[in-house]
Amino acid sequence: MKKTLILSLYILFCAVLSAQKPVKVACVGNSITYGYGLADRDKDAYPVKLQQMLGKGYLVDNFGKSGATLLNKGHRPYMQQKEFKDALAFAGDIVVIHLGINDTDPRDWPNYRDFFIQDYRALIDSFRVANPKCRILIARLTPIADRHPRFESGTRDWHGEIQQAIETIAKYANVQLIDFHEPLYPYPYLLPDAVHPTKEGAAILAKTVYEGITGDFGGLQMPELFTDNMVLQYGQPLKIHGTANAGEKVTVSIGKQKQQAVAASNGKWSVELQPLKAGGPYTLTVSAGKQKLEYNNVLAGEVWLCSGQSNMEFYLNWSVTAKQDVPQAANNNIRLYDMKARWRTDAVEWDASVLDSLNHLQYYKDTEWTVCSPATAGNFSAVAYYFGKKLQDSLQVPVGLICNAIGGSPTEAWVDRSTLEYQFPAILRDWTKNDFIQDWVRGRAALNVKKSGDKLQRHPYEPCYLYESGIRPLQQFPVKGIIWYQGESNAHNREAHEKLFKLLVESWRKNWGNADLPFYYVQLSSIDRPSWTWFRDSQRRFLSEIPHTGMAVSSDRGDSLDVHPKFKKEVGERLAAWALNKTYGYKNVIPSGPLYRSVTFDKGAAYVSFDYSDGMHAVDGKDIRTFEVAGDDQAFYPAKAMVTTDGKIKVWSDKVKQPTIVRYGWQPFTRANLVNGAGLPASTFRSDVK
Repeated sequence: MKKTLILSLYILFCAVLSAQKPVKVACVGNSITYGYGLADRDKDAYPVKLQQMLGKGYLVDNFGKSGATLLNKGHRPYMQQKEFKDALAFAGDIVVIHLGINDTDPRDWPNYRDFFIQDYRALIDSFRVANPKCRILIARLTPIADRHPRFESGTRDWHGEIQQAIETIAKYANVQLIDFHEPLYPYPYLLPDAVHPTKEGAAILAKTVYEGITGDFGGLQMPELFTDNMVLQYGQPLKIHGTANAGEKVTVSIGKQKQQAVAASNGKWSVELQPLKAGGPYTLTVSAGKQKLEYNNVLAGEVWLCSGQSNMEFYLNWSVTAKQDVPQAANNNIRLYDMKARWRTDAVEWDASVLDSLNHLQYYKDTEWTVCSPATAGNFSAVAYYFGKKLQDSLQVPVGLICNAIGGSPTEAWVDRSTLEYQFPAILRDWTKNDFIQDWVRGRAALNVKKSGDKLQRHPYEPCYLYESGIRPLQQFPVKGIIWYQGESNAHNREAHEKLFKLLVESWRKNWGNADLPFYYVQLSSIDRPSWTWFRDSQRRFLSEIPHTGMAVSSDRGDSLDVHPKFKKEVGERLAAWALNKTYGYKNVIPSGPLYRSVTFDKGAAYVSFDYSDGMHAVDGKDIRTFEVAGDDQAFYPAKAMVTTDGKIKVWSDKVKQPTIVRYGWQPFTRANLVNGAGLPASTFRSDVK
């Protein structure tokens, strides 16, 4: 009897469900909604994918119109199309709108931009009249790639202005804003014609709409850097953030602190903790609903990001002092997070078979924080290790080191896309063939294209790629500062690098929301490569051009034939000296060797003034060498040099009666020997280059 009753109730429940009408979803838009460019739009257009995700309780219909504009005075107004009338008749319970891409046409936005907001609100009101209870979602525009023929002539800027207008509409028209831009932006290859997504791109849009409608973002998730043994930045308010299902309450606790937040409609949440005291161990707990994430053996201390190319990647096991230092590397107060690539790229041919992983920005292996030990430190960055060890010894607080270094990588690979699109778009164009890339990279890129046919592809050296795959996923994990060892792959073009390096520092500081974020870098060592003298001097000049930077000179530890000199301890410790002096206020720590300040000429000699000049002398006890002077004819001759009683360097040559220029260490591989009282070497310089 009881089983019969239960069965009857179940049958009745199913009947009620079957009698319910499905929730109607109207997808309104242009050719991107329609599915233009897809081989099978009836299978792959985003509304079709959305229907599959939402299931039988929903009825999704596609009202996309190719070429449609939002503007009613545009060249093809959506509200004058049959698809608009059909969408009104459909009277959707949910309406998803993506319009505005075609309004970037020079026929439209320049003339009628003042009508965009009112026309968009009129469109919204039309759907509310058709179904007063409808829920409306409007989308930020999908990206337009830099390959678009009108990108720089207006499309780039008008696209950005339309995005701002859409955000304003969402704020004041009581509609939900979803983002079609952010999830596609790092994947320009998913826009083959620079506008229309592939089926993979359409699936991303469908997922975005699904999340917006259901609030299902896959539950509680934290950035990849949150693991056991991690180090959290101490001594400053600490922002912890992640994702959860929309509307879900999230609780974060550590020590005696507990903070709560509610996940927004886009699934994002954040809390701000009061500054942690250095030390630990702590347990960090993050919970939402029935989910709970617990991170153990967490320390609070100083966190530094260590990045660049192969000389930063260079393992402690390979350094000249490895035999002594690796066995002594055990230190519970130093923690390592090593972002290793899935395969090495240092001057080797890359394999087209790995394109799938590259295309999905999965270039890095999965990793986690580890305690520093002989087993973990040996295959970690030598420069980063020596930097961290000196900090930990001096500060006596835990130190966390995040290493993200890729052999052979050029600066442009580490800069965010928006920065390059607006400030250096030429370097994005046809990157394997343009004039900014070195020949050896161009040759391997061409080989890769040949192997993979006409398929659009990515490589770690592509502009923006390493930012998108390796910096963006860090999701602004709080760091104290950055150390950087890179430049070898840009040394052939110092003029381009001068622009790129400034953009890199600017974009990283913007990413971490800290305009004063310390950025200490290594000046290239010496090697028999002709361009390196000019490049080293260019790096020196960054010190006066970019605030909150420091430069570790490494030319005295170079190798004439090897781009990977094995003397890394000095380099790491010189970077640490900058941090101790400038970031931590240890004024007794000299951060640099002599740095050129100015020169005066008198009676046939040059008198050179330096910063950090106390105790200048020749490191080997011999005469100071590698100074040269020239007159107005710029013919340089070796010169004699001596320290004067007032702390300057007097430089002269019998072959130059009236010198007007002085330079030092101006050889690709230099045996320059000027140091200060701290034993730190002077930098390459040329007095007439500003």
